[in-house]
Amino acid sequence: QVQLVESGGGLVQAGGSLRLSCVASGRTFYAMGWFRQAPGKEREFVAYFDWNFGGTSYTESVKGRFTISRDSAKNTVYLQMNKLKPEDTAVYYCAAVRYFTPSYYSSGAYDYWGQGTQVAVSS
Repeated sequence: QVQLVESGGGLVQAGGSLRLSCVASGRTFYAMGWFRQAPGKEREFVAYFDWNFGGTSYTESVKGRFTISRDSAKNTVYLQMNKLKPEDTAVYYCAAVRYFTPSYYSSGAYDYWGQGTQVAVSS
């Protein structure tokens, strides 16, 4: 059974930091990503990590502030979030894809999803 379990969300003041974790189990994946969904908005791409080549990609609004990384031994992907802003407030979801896809920025490309973890940034 495939499982993606996120943790690390919470409430933080603007300018602060949080690190999200996503532990994967049940099979191997080609890549994993982080998405977020704010109230009343669509789910949006945040970051992507290619397990095979180590490549990464970020949405423009988080570049220079967020870093996606992995610990292969722990089958875990992290999202280090620094210089947080109120507009980063959302439920953050970990997702995984079984095979290569050029549409890694699209939620529809992913095969598995975690349950989400809430991030709230106060001004």
